Amino acid sequence: MAVTVTEIPSYENYGRCVRIANEAAEALVTVDVGPRVIKFARTGGQNIMFNDLPREAVSEGPDFDRYFYPGAKFYNYGGHRFWLSPESSPETYYPDNTPVSYEILENGAVFTPAPQKENGVALQIEIRMDDTAPSLDIVHRAANISDDAKTFAPWALTVLGQGGTEIIPLNTRDTGLLANRYVSIWPYADLRDDRFYFGHRYATLRQDPKATAAFKIGFDNFAGRGYYAIGDTVFIKTYYPNHPDGVYPDNGMSFETYTAALFLELETLGELKSVAPGERAEHKENWRLAPNPGSFDPRDDDSIAAFLDKLD
Repeated sequence: MAVTVTEIPSYENYGRCVRIANEAAEALVTVDVGPRVIKFARTGGQNIMFNDLPREAVSEGPDFDRYFYPGAKFYNYGGHRFWLSPESSPETYYPDNTPVSYEILENGAVFTPAPQKENGVALQIEIRMDDTAPSLDIVHRAANISDDAKTFAPWALTVLGQGGTEIIPLNTRDTGLLANRYVSIWPYADLRDDRFYFGHRYATLRQDPKATAAFKIGFDNFAGRGYYAIGDTVFIKTYYPNHPDGVYPDNGMSFETYTAALFLELETLGELKSVAPGERAEHKENWRLAPNPGSFDPRDDDSIAAFLDKLD
């Protein structure tokens, strides 16, 4: 079976979606709103994405009314979305609640939501599936449609389901007398949080549906990779950072992660650059799904390394 790309009339309460599938996996992308990659699963396996069916994660208020239009609301929706960094409210929280244009390509499709006229940018996501493997290549594009240069970084946020554990490789290169690991910690993140572990080779973050506080941290992820073990599946996200030479948002972070009671976000960022009118920035990722090879101790580097060595 080759890759098939078809529109389906509905998925859950998201309306129309484009289904991209092969024998090993399927992905669903919303086209009545978003877009969001609202499902990614191995054939017969669980969906790794968080689906916000009751629409609990919403941002709105007077600033949204003034900047966008009266009654404007940003819905997280769950799944994978494309933003621009640095983050600013309400600008970043564009209410992408209208239909998405798409074009079917070989092994995938390109999704083009309406331009964000208030922000002077136009976003696009291209998704292609491997012929046989449970793997996607994703290209995020952001064009400057304003009359002035804009400085931003592409920001790819994957909103993952409850109860999983994230693994983040830490930089282990020998820099002698100089520091070799940099992190950014958000004001509400408590490093004593028992969901978080900071080791010598790895950091881990657990998603806990009973959590009462949010947690966010960023890394200069030289490895260009993050993992999320959830149920029967391990999600492997690869990207291509330009460390140590590239300039990144949030004090040099190309990888960020956020969790609260509803979900965990595994986020990668492109370089922070000035984009001239009519030009665009791109950010590429590869996603892969592997069978979960078993348990590991999220607070022990050796156990984490042994777990990763078992991944197909």
